[in-house]
Formats: sequence, C-alpha cells, structure tokens
Amino acid sequence: MNAVFKPLEAQFEAMTPSWLEAVVRVEQSAYEHPWTQGNFADSLKAGYQAQLLTGGNQAGPTAGGPPYNELLGYFVAMKGVDEVHLLNITVAPAHQRQGWARVMLDALALWSRGQGAQWLWLEVRVSNVRAQAVYERYGFRHVGTRRNYYPAGAARREDAIVMSLAL
Repeated sequence: MNAVFKPLEAQFEAMTPSWLEAVVRVEQSAYEHPWTQGNFADSLKAGYQAQLLTGGNQAGPTAGGPPYNELLGYFVAMKGVDEVHLLNITVAPAHQRQGWARVMLDALALWSRGQGAQWLWLEVRVSNVRAQAVYERYGFRHVGTRRNYYPAGAARREDAIVMSLAL
C-alpha cells in the first residue's frame, strides 16, 4: 500500500456561532470531559479571542479548489490586564501530531503580544502528558498546581498544572 501525502493549506478565521456544532464534534472526539456548546457560545458572547484553524486541499479556494472548510483545530483565550489566559486549545484528532498545535500557539502568542500581554497562562490536566510536552517544547514553564481543578468522572477531580510563558 502506498501512502499519498496531500498537503493542506490552512488559515485562521474567527470562531462564529455557525461553526459551533463542528467545534463541539471535534471537542467531544478529543476529550473525555469536553466543553459544551454553551461554554463556547458564552466565550463568544464574552468577546474572548476564539480562532479556528481551517484547511483545504493544496489548491485552495483561490486556485479553484474547495474552500477551507475542514476544521483542523481551534483556541479560545481571555485577555487580562497584561496577560492572556489560554482557556482551550484543541487539534482535531485526525490532524494531531502534524504541528498544528504549534501553529496555533504561534498565532496566539503573536496576537497576545499585539494586545500588550507580557505573559501567557494555561492549565493542563496532570494526566495530559502529551500536551504538557507540547507546551514545554514551546517554552512554557510549570509554575504551580491547582488541586482538584478538573472533573474526572464518578465524583472525582483531577489536578491541573499551571504553566506560563513570558512573552
């Protein structure tokens, strides 16, 4: 069997209510304890930075190809006084391990700097070792722990590692 690699062109676009069903499908496929459609809708209403990473075939819409309609990933972030808090970043499972998380972190860091932020903060589950490795490779440092931060099923809770990145 020969594998054929078809490169994707990708672009960022604002998350809008019309995308929420697709976002929730990806969220549910990626996590045991996913955000709800209400969580995303509330984030949009609050004016948080919510971006989609969408992709299409190599030709793309400008060359007569299909539009960028495949959801590769997304992130939601909240701006503070001199910091940005990353609330959710997700790469669709079919597109994981292809560098898209780094692309989204690059976009978020660039936007954050443009907003005058000096720090980027996030929480990650203690059990999510893969995500921790992505963040550490990007330059985030472990700065603390939030006890019993995440739901873990059956009335249990899981700790969160707090990480920060100096911008």
